[in-house]
Order: sequence, then structure tokens, then C-alpha cells
Amino acid sequence: MFDRLIQQGHQISVFAPVQHGTSPKPLYGGMLDGYAKVVPCYHKNDRFWFTYKQNKIYDALLASFDINQFDIIHSHTLFSGGYVSYKIHKICGIPYVITVRNTDVNFFFKYALHLRKTGIEILRNASKIIFISTRYREKFFNNFCTQSNRELLQEKSQVISNGIEDFWIENINDQKSSPDKEHLKLIFAGQIKKGKNIPIIINACNILKERGYGIKLTVIGKIMDKKLGNDIIKSPFVEYLPFVQKEELINIYREHDIFVMPSKHETFGRVYAEAITQGLPIIYTKGEGFDGLFENGFVGYAVKSADQIEIADKIEDIIKNYHQISTNCIKSAGNFDWDASMRAITGVYEEALSYRG
Repeated sequence: MFDRLIQQGHQISVFAPVQHGTSPKPLYGGMLDGYAKVVPCYHKNDRFWFTYKQNKIYDALLASFDINQFDIIHSHTLFSGGYVSYKIHKICGIPYVITVRNTDVNFFFKYALHLRKTGIEILRNASKIIFISTRYREKFFNNFCTQSNRELLQEKSQVISNGIEDFWIENINDQKSSPDKEHLKLIFAGQIKKGKNIPIIINACNILKERGYGIKLTVIGKIMDKKLGNDIIKSPFVEYLPFVQKEELINIYREHDIFVMPSKHETFGRVYAEAITQGLPIIYTKGEGFDGLFENGFVGYAVKSADQIEIADKIEDIIKNYHQISTNCIKSAGNFDWDASMRAITGVYEEALSYRG
């Protein structure tokens, strides 16, 4: 996203506050040589005192930049960054845009009841609000927005999905063949941790085996939970691969039939979109980030994240209509071109700038 803005002629700076002791290189890579400043400015336990931590971040930002040089601020989280944007707006009058993400809806608004009023105040003062997906927008307005604020916040909000790397758009796969029931190849790619529900996928595979399918499940990703990783590897039909680069991952995708990732929570799920470019129908989570981008059954199926029977059933539904669903995936891959997303985001910035006064 940031590189696209620079290519369009915009001057940008990225401020990334991190915990003391964090190594910035793995997180921000090449940005450190250009437009990003990674600033250690808070300690681990500061997270228990929201305002205290946010004020530390605010002070670090003012020490890092002349804030008055900026025309607009875009905070890519509501609570973790939005509070600082709100504070700058109140003092300097600089308009700001907020992107609402998974943790904002599924953690802060849901559990941090003492911060709900703060979150609404941040949104009320934002010039524009971006939701990554339709489902998160619905979840926010249905569960956390009072009637008195609804009209104002709906008017200034819109849904803009993330894009994916050009590599995937430039290497869209051809039509895939329908899978062989005796050699069904499923794949998961992501961090190996509890929220990804990999044991549920394995249980769904066992159900399919009982229904006469021959199953191979390839699990790709860094193991974040060692016990979980060891349990997964023990399954006789599971092949585990550590993190692989995209140039290798694309070929692995092409060797498989269906992508399965029923995560508990997912803001967008970039890997779903990457899999779609290779003609892989997908199993994704009902009510989370990717759900709502397509009609259910078009590129795959939304499922309840912990329902192994439903996951098995929907995998069978994909197989029954594999040719059409795979074709839909390939034809829809262009939806995730960053150029389209950036045109929408640039439009948001232009509208937000009109509010400066």
C-alpha cells in the first residue's frame, strides 16, 4: 500500500511504535531505509493502562516528526493508533482516517467495555472510516454503535478490501482439474496457533475419510504453539512444511485442490485471496473478514469456525461443483489488485482533506 502511494506521487511517512526490545528489521524490512520510523517507546506492561501507553506513543510521534508538515493522518487501527490521531486532530486540526480491524471489533469493543466510549469518540471525530470487510462493518453497527451515532458513522464509513502482492495477480493460474476422491489434497497456510483451528480441520478430514475419501492435508507455516505443532505433525495424513517464500508457495498451491482455513478471527485473510488466484476454492470463516466479499458458494464456502461436520460437508459441496467454483476463483482474482484498492483509498483521502478547516 505505502509503495503504491509513493508511486502515485504522494509524500508519506510511516510511524511504527513498538515495544522496547523489539527488533524492527523482521517487521518492517525495506521500509526502514525509506519512509518508516520504528520507535521503541513503551514497555510490555503498559498495555494494562491504555491512556498511559497511548500518551507515550503520542510523545514519541511528536519527537520523531514535525506533525504540522502533514495534511492527513491515516491510522490503521482504531484503538491502538486512532487515539493518537484523535489527540493530534484536537490540538492541530489535522484530519484523520481510521481503518477498523479484527482486534478493534473482536477485542476492544467486545471486551474492553471501559473503552467503548473512547472508541466511539475517535470514530465521531474521524473524517472517514474504512472497514476491511462488510462483515466487520455489520458487526460494529449491529453490536456496538448506539442509535444516536449510527447515522453519522454510517455516512462517513465505507468498505475497502485489502489487495495482494502483484506477484499473485501477475501469475494467475489456469483452470484446475476436478479432484480425485481417492487423492483429495487440502492445504492450509498460516501461523500454527490455536486461533487457526487446525485440529478442527484434521477432524473434518477424518470425517471425510470415513465417507470414503483419500486425504492429504498440507500444513504450511511457522509453529507458534509447539505442543499444537507436535500434535498436528502426528496425524498420518498431514504433511508439515515450515514457512516458504511465495515463489515456492504458488507451486504448492497448484498441486492442491482446496484451501481450508476456518480461523476463529480474521481481519481480511490475505492467504484466501492468494489461493483464489491459483484457482483453489476456499473454506473460510462465517462472520469474519473474508465473508461477504462473495456470495456463499461462489469461490468457496463460509463455515462456523469450530464446526468440523459443516467443514466436511462444504468440502464435499465444493467437489460436486468444482469446475465452476474454480473458474469463479480465477475470474475473481483481479478483485484483489492493489490498484483498485488504492484508487478507493485515495478517494477517501481527498474527501477527508475537504474537512480540514
